Amino acid sequence: MTLRDFRVLTFDCYGTLIDWETGLLRALAPLRSRAPVTLSDDAVLEAFALREASQQAAAPDMPYSAVLSAVHRQLTTDWDVAADAAADARFGASVGDWPAFPDTAEALRYLKQHYRLVILSNVDHASFARSLPRLGVAFDAVHTAQDIGSYKPDPRNFTYLMDRLAADGFTKPDVLHVAQSLFHDHVPANAIGLASAWIDRRHARGGSGATAPAGGDVRYDFRFPSMADLVAAHRSLG
Repeated sequence: MTLRDFRVLTFDCYGTLIDWETGLLRALAPLRSRAPVTLSDDAVLEAFALREASQQAAAPDMPYSAVLSAVHRQLTTDWDVAADAAADARFGASVGDWPAFPDTAEALRYLKQHYRLVILSNVDHASFARSLPRLGVAFDAVHTAQDIGSYKPDPRNFTYLMDRLAADGFTKPDVLHVAQSLFHDHVPANAIGLASAWIDRRHARGGSGATAPAGGDVRYDFRFPSMADLVAAHRSLG
């Protein structure tokens, strides 16, 4: 199996293309500063990950901006900070402020020459629309949790993705799913028979950061520290 074997790259966006951990830490800085105890970056991200996964499972049809607002409200309780509805709403609206990774736009422009590019993201349309200018390309399709009514790692999201690709004549062997989150992406993608490439953005730090731990057996077919390394591997094939 090589990168040249595929016709479609499907992407998680946040954590893979958009640097959501930097974005989250910036957006949570006001709340964190009010906490009575010192919280490390990893402690903040891990607390967010657990609350986000729980909220998405409990309310799969809730728009992502509302999920974020609910998580912020829960973190005020966890960290013994007074509730602030306006701060909850600001955090919910912060997605469009999160930066892209420095290699994202250039990598996507290169890959666009060789593949159909599709987004499968756990956000709502309005949030993704604000991130799109940072990505530097027009995607062939964008599928969000708002379209599907559930959040990854629910298998319905990948079934929805493949149903749409099948309508355009693509089958599972044509598709490589590219993602950072083992929990949200690789486990469910592999469960339905998709090959996957792990963009291990946390390779220098370890831990699962802002994503819940994957749990159980996780596999992937390719592993790259960055999108730039994926592109370099593709170029090396000639």
